[in-house]
Amino acid sequence: MQKVLFLCTHNSCRSQMAEGIVNHYLGDRFQAYSAGTEATRVNPLAIQVLAELGIDISGHRAKTLDEFAGARFDHVITLCGSANDQCPLFIGEVHRVHIGFDDPSRATGSPEEILREFRRVRDEIKERLLAFFVEKVDSDDGARSV
Repeated sequence: MQKVLFLCTHNSCRSQMAEGIVNHYLGDRFQAYSAGTEATRVNPLAIQVLAELGIDISGHRAKTLDEFAGARFDHVITLCGSANDQCPLFIGEVHRVHIGFDDPSRATGSPEEILREFRRVRDEIKERLLAFFVEKVDSDDGARSV
């Protein structure tokens, strides 16, 4: 099973949603984790919009990259520009890539408009990450067990 680390600045929205989505849909091939360059708390709206898909991240907590010091990952994926700029060097054969998404926690407007933005970003994360990992598995041509 390949290990994936999603990085974002606060580990509150995008990286938490990415971790939950990959573990839910691809958990038989990938084990996902998430961290931030700064820890805060998991945004309740991220929990809510994933629950709408049947994905429970209510037990997640915000973590910093320090918690994964020395850990080995097959993929390190940054989800915001700040984390991409601050991402440390990972030793070994790690596939590092940036797949950026808008920060739904910066949305303004009515509660419904903000929730709509969280859903939009959730759906974009799901679509792009599942496509990325399916392509990754297909491109391996069975050379590695995933």
